[in-house]
Amino acid sequence: MARKTAKPSVKPCSPCGGTGEVSRTVRVGRKQRVVGQQTGLCLSCLGAGELPADD
Repeated sequence: MARKTAKPSVKPCSPCGGTGEVSRTVRVGRKQRVVGQQTGLCLSCLGAGELPADD
C-alpha cells in the first residue's frame, strides 16, 4: 500500500496578500507628481502568492 505524503504547510504572502502582484506608485517630472500605479511581480513570493510556513 502506498504511503500518503503530507502537503507542505503554506501561508499567504503578506506583501501581496496572496495574489502574487504588488502595486507601486508611478511618479513623473521634477515635482514628482503621482500619475498612477503600476503592478508587478511580488519579490517575496515570486508570484506564487504563498510562502512556506517554516519561514
